[in-house]
Amino acid sequence: MEGALTARDKVGVQDFVLLDAYTSETAFLDNLRKRFSENLIYTYIGTLLVSVNPYQELGIYTVSQMELYQGVNFFELPPHVYAIADNAYRMMCSELNNHFILISGESGAGKTEASKKILQYFAVTCPMTESLQIARDRLLLSNPVLEAFGNAKTLRNDNSSRFGKYMDIQFDFKGVPVGGHIISYLIEKSRVVYQNQGERNFHIFYQLLEGGEEELLAYLGLERDHQLYKYLSQGHCAKESSINDKNDWKTVSNAFSVINFTEDDLENLFGIIASVLHLGNICFEENQQGCATIPDTHEIKWIAKLLGVHPWVLLEALTHRKIEAKTEEVICPLTPELSAYARDAMAKAVYGRTFTWLVNKINSSLVNKVGLPVWRCLALTNIFEQFCINYCNEKLQQLLIERTLKAEQAEYEMEGIEWEPIQYFNNKIICDLVEERHKGIISILDEECIRPGPATDLSFLERLEEKVGKHAHFQTRKLAGPKSRKRIGWMEFRLFHYAGEVTYCTKGFLEKNNDLLYRHLKEVLCRSRNRILKECFLVAELENRRRPPTVGTQFKNSLSSLLEILISKEPSYIRCIKPNEWKEPNKFDDFLVRHQVKYLGLMEHLRVRRAGFAYRRKYEHFLQRYKSLCPDTWPHWHGRPAEGVERLIKYIGYKPEEYKLGRTKIFIRFPRTLFATEDAFEFSKHQLVARIQGTYKGCLERRAYLRKRQAAITLEAHWRGALARKEAEKRKWAVQIIRKFIKGFINRNKPLCPDNEEFIVFVRKNYILNLRDHVPKNLLDKCWLKPPGILANASELLRKMCTRNLVRRYCRGITAERKAMMQQKVVTSEIFRDKKDGYAESLNQPFANSRIGVSTSSLSDGILVLHVSREDNKHKGDAVLWCEHVFEAVTKLVMLVQKENIVTVVQGSLQFYISPGKEGTIVFDTGPGEQIYKDKNGHLTVGKKISK
Repeated sequence: MEGALTARDKVGVQDFVLLDAYTSETAFLDNLRKRFSENLIYTYIGTLLVSVNPYQELGIYTVSQMELYQGVNFFELPPHVYAIADNAYRMMCSELNNHFILISGESGAGKTEASKKILQYFAVTCPMTESLQIARDRLLLSNPVLEAFGNAKTLRNDNSSRFGKYMDIQFDFKGVPVGGHIISYLIEKSRVVYQNQGERNFHIFYQLLEGGEEELLAYLGLERDHQLYKYLSQGHCAKESSINDKNDWKTVSNAFSVINFTEDDLENLFGIIASVLHLGNICFEENQQGCATIPDTHEIKWIAKLLGVHPWVLLEALTHRKIEAKTEEVICPLTPELSAYARDAMAKAVYGRTFTWLVNKINSSLVNKVGLPVWRCLALTNIFEQFCINYCNEKLQQLLIERTLKAEQAEYEMEGIEWEPIQYFNNKIICDLVEERHKGIISILDEECIRPGPATDLSFLERLEEKVGKHAHFQTRKLAGPKSRKRIGWMEFRLFHYAGEVTYCTKGFLEKNNDLLYRHLKEVLCRSRNRILKECFLVAELENRRRPPTVGTQFKNSLSSLLEILISKEPSYIRCIKPNEWKEPNKFDDFLVRHQVKYLGLMEHLRVRRAGFAYRRKYEHFLQRYKSLCPDTWPHWHGRPAEGVERLIKYIGYKPEEYKLGRTKIFIRFPRTLFATEDAFEFSKHQLVARIQGTYKGCLERRAYLRKRQAAITLEAHWRGALARKEAEKRKWAVQIIRKFIKGFINRNKPLCPDNEEFIVFVRKNYILNLRDHVPKNLLDKCWLKPPGILANASELLRKMCTRNLVRRYCRGITAERKAMMQQKVVTSEIFRDKKDGYAESLNQPFANSRIGVSTSSLSDGILVLHVSREDNKHKGDAVLWCEHVFEAVTKLVMLVQKENIVTVVQGSLQFYISPGKEGTIVFDTGPGEQIYKDKNGHLTVGKKISK
């Protein structure tokens, strides 16, 4: 818990006892609001748990959460309902005494859910055997059944418990749950016959109509439409989006099978439920004598069939009343109003007693069949009509304050600390006002119900004014002062409860307190063939002529017996608060919550808890948490914990008025002292963490270094060994190779054998590798690597292959022109070889494609010029020829050269080469005759006669 104090500005404190302004209701609400806004719905007041309904799933009820709180110190973890359950269970087991958990609050505050969570916690965390699994399942599944028959939708809560429930879980000496018992208190029977606008009847009616099988509904004479039944349609909200009646019916049906309800039990039970719906549809009319009649007996027949009674006997009991005088019986007819009252009274009585039978049936399945002593851990929820609820709250508040004071005083005495008397509001005076014999409000109400003469609600109010009018906590309009009188009606009285003033309207008090069932109807029900009703309405009741106790007296007696049970046990408390009326998440209504804080007595309880010391903790726990604040106690204190704590608080600087040292605990008076200690611890924690982190990191690095160093040494040793082994292997291999080489060299000239095989392979490989770099590049290169003697033949074959390859490559690279030129060379060889000087020198000179060009004129002369290449400086010039067959000569030259572009036909003149640096010109002209001559300008002129 102390760990959460550092975030107190944001999320408040986990225990209201630690509030500085503990007397301020505003500070109380502000702390509650902070925690609620952070989805922290639980807060402590000492050991009392305040729970705010979140109206949403928070994911804090998982199995892992249950395991987290199991067996843990109460204040070690954040507040939770599991902490309350676990603490009660552990105290029960360790101290071997009985415990109870009291859950209270408004409708919709989450009391039912809180009790479910406690049951689930016990079911999961308690030791369990296979034989006890069934008892556990029955205990858990009793909830859906009780909710179906005892819960209803109200304006404030869609699943409001309309009865008080005391659940007794029985454990053996090992802490194993072995059974259970349930006691119900004052179910709200009036809801069976009437519901306010926006409210519903008990869930079971709607579940039966929505989820029941067609055959079952037909057997019961029911239809699925809720509007057909008066007892279900008065609130005008039979359908509710948040309630799934069909699914709930399946859950209840499954629970019935687990709790050992037989088919006969269910048939009788649903017959009673259906008969109540049929009762509500009976209509009465007035005859001429003013008496009640039932014109339509359809519903009577169904009720008679389902309850096993004669229809005409039932009809008479609903319209007549049997009055007994000493030795006579008189049957008087009823008016329609009284008949309607009798009908509703029958419906309420049948349903109320059936509910009691249902609880007893569940108890029979939970009974402890193991003959071992048991201790009990109890859970209680309460919800009554307004007057009963407030009376109950007064008694429970009285119990709470007295037990809290007693526990505080016992703890102080046990620790040897002087007890300082605490002033508080003792509400015994209010309890006496309500319950005192012959003088209390309940006694006065009973007297009005039984006194002769006409008794009304107004006469009851007058009797109250007469008998308790002088009481300081009672007020009526007649007795109030001028200012208060306006706020009290003529039919109202006001009580000043511990939580504030409440005004009650007396209208209907007498009728609700009487709640009588006419004897005639009781006789009919006692003779029912329905097995459940036989058990609920015993014939022995008819022999008892005494008036049955009133509802108020029954409630007072039940509450007294309950308190006797609770006083004998160790208490735990849960106070449930509803944050808003709209059942919406994250909405906090200050006015509504403030009202609940008042009537739950939380401020009074807080004041009692804070009257002495706000914080107390065992020396061991306090020293373990805060020892780092003192050098003498850090890191370990070897003496007694009490001495260590004393040394610690002196070092911190506690003032004498701020604390007391008990026998086993330290008591701190002011929250601010604890806050300062926690803040100092938070500050030192960061320093300690940094120091610890530094030391720890250094330790880790040192360890890592040593590991790495050792690993490096090991690695080096292995690596050196590997290298040495590798070197030895290498030398061994070298020796073997050298030996083989020498042996092979000696036997190299012998035929191939094991002695020279590797040497010869080596020689071959070596020669081939060397030859690779000395291969001839062309055909003219005649060099070749000299081979060893044993490879002479192979070398010759390789040389030939290389030559052929070069020839092939050379041949593939020859173009068509080069091939033609070489053919010309062959012809030349045939003509001139060994016949003409200079032939050998011409071999390496390739022939040109064409060394001549031919020029001729466009005239009809026979002149043609052979132009020869001028590459040789000794060239004698071009040849100028005269040929009568010029066309034939030029054509054959072209065909010989195989190129047509060597011929040029010119007009006018052409140039020809004479010698280096000297050229001549031939001019072609027309004239009277053919002639060739040298012109004055040195040009050769060719004249051509023009044909006429």
